[in-house]
Amino acid sequence: MRRFTSNVIPSLIFVVDLLCLLISMPAALLLYEFSVGLAVVPGVHTAAAFIAGVAFFLIRQSRGVYSQSLALLRSSDAAVALDYVFAALLSSAIVWQFGLVDEFSRGLTLWYVGSCVGSLLVSRFVLRALLHRLAVGGRIRQRVVLYGADTEIVERTCRMLDLQALPQLLLVGVADDYSRRSRDETVGDLPFIGGFSELLAMARDGEVDQVLIALADLTRDRLDLILDKLSEVAIDISLIPREAIALAPDYRVNFVGAIPVLTLWQRPMRDGDTLLKDAEDLFIAAVALVFLSPLLLVTALAIKATSRGPVLFKQPRFGFNNREIMVYKFRSMYVDRQDVSGAERTRKGDPRITPVGRLIRKLSIDELPQIWNVLRGEMSIVGPRPHATHMKVGDHYYFDAVKGYAARHRVKPGITGLAQVRGLRGEIQTIERAKRRVELDRYYIDHWSLTLDLKIIIQTVANILFDKNAY
Repeated sequence: MRRFTSNVIPSLIFVVDLLCLLISMPAALLLYEFSVGLAVVPGVHTAAAFIAGVAFFLIRQSRGVYSQSLALLRSSDAAVALDYVFAALLSSAIVWQFGLVDEFSRGLTLWYVGSCVGSLLVSRFVLRALLHRLAVGGRIRQRVVLYGADTEIVERTCRMLDLQALPQLLLVGVADDYSRRSRDETVGDLPFIGGFSELLAMARDGEVDQVLIALADLTRDRLDLILDKLSEVAIDISLIPREAIALAPDYRVNFVGAIPVLTLWQRPMRDGDTLLKDAEDLFIAAVALVFLSPLLLVTALAIKATSRGPVLFKQPRFGFNNREIMVYKFRSMYVDRQDVSGAERTRKGDPRITPVGRLIRKLSIDELPQIWNVLRGEMSIVGPRPHATHMKVGDHYYFDAVKGYAARHRVKPGITGLAQVRGLRGEIQTIERAKRRVELDRYYIDHWSLTLDLKIIIQTVANILFDKNAY
């Protein structure tokens, strides 16, 4: 039986994508002739399809889809469709730029783009099922031996690989010349196969495809010895850095020039994402300011008429990059009972709150002046809520009570956030709830998207009238 390693998967994905684009051309022509019945200029449309195809493959290659040595069987179905739509738009722009629009059939273009997107989406389900079947059946399989018999490292490595659920990956066993184990023993759940001689024998018999060197303390001399011994057989030899085992999964493998690096912490939003986020904030804030102006005016008059003091309350809070910003709110407390530091928590039935303040806090109207913070670029519509600089949970400051708390300041704070729509709005009385809020904030930062922002905004509006934690 012919068997392939999992390195063939990226090539299969490339071939399937190419077939989808080629098959879509005659399919689109047939559909167009059947629905419209008009002749088209083949040269312009062939060139446009070629440009779109080249752009599509360049985009996919830039994402690393066709270059990963161990491609995952699961991939984003939406991403491949969006990549082709973007490539088609680029091709259409080139046609328009060269003044060929009159010879260009928009109907045929829509049929072709629709056929490509549809076939690419369907191919993902078919390819995933096929690859899974081939992997389970052993036709596509990467047989791996871990070199290094430290039980803790082996078990941690196995857990990391099990989490990814890769059926094309088969851990054969553990080898180590420095171990005193016998061949009938196990390391974790894997059999101990012996040292170099046993490993080389298995490789010569075609039973091993790759050796992963997983040693906690690896000297250069020992690495040279391992490479020298294993270089006489045709197998892949890879090194798992000690830090990769100890810190997994909190890192990414990147390149600085040609140097591979383990990125332990990465800016969550960069380049185009920051532009998109800023555009979202400015647009929503401007629209909200126009439509909410009557409510803002009525609230300001009600506050001024029912209690002495300014309409707005300003408080220093943590902003982007842990810098202090002044956050604006409608004043909801009596002016002589306010706590600018935020050290004293607001409680249910708090006597410091005015009657009007109780209502606007319940409906979150007191937060609306933060639209001005958004327009100034200090805040976002959606993001982790800005905490007061001396805010406490229990008897401890937030930044002392919750490990990793400062990580929530890697993005601009928001008027609303994921933690708020998940029931963690208002007073946080326990360390457990504080940790959960920070976990949700960090999840939002790591998984940000415009779709997630839109969901949070909709949930915020829906929750305002039913939130029991606002007072």
